[in-house]
Amino acid sequence: MNKRINFEDTLFILNVRIRMIRDLMRLDTDSGLFYNQTMSDLEFISAILDMLTARFLENLKILDREVEADNIFDAEWQFSQLLNEISNNTSPFAPSLFPETPIVVSKLKTDSVKRKKLIDDSYVPAESIVTEQVVTNEELNGLLGSSA
Repeated sequence: MNKRINFEDTLFILNVRIRMIRDLMRLDTDSGLFYNQTMSDLEFISAILDMLTARFLENLKILDREVEADNIFDAEWQFSQLLNEISNNTSPFAPSLFPETPIVVSKLKTDSVKRKKLIDDSYVPAESIVTEQVVTNEELNGLLGSSA
């Protein structure tokens, strides 16, 4: 899997999967039929976000780095919102029905917070980067013919 990752398309698919799980939670279904698959999907989404974060952090030359950071943050936010909804006692996957839900969701939330911190710590806004002067003030004055 050494292929270049298309962050935009990958994040699009993850967001679609998140919306699919949200839709599932709004429908009147037998949650027991979907519980194992939903937990697997949540772990899959988290694993892909782990991979995207690692690739983002190891490649400092990503074009539109700030945009990609924002896109990953947005996907993490969507994922966090979904995890909060699942944690809710009115969720079809409520802890009262599935006692292992809080353990799974807690781990996924912790992983999400770690990823967000890693990206946040590596993110340097473009305006805060100090550029090295190519020409000193004296050289500039000399080039422009002004005397100081």
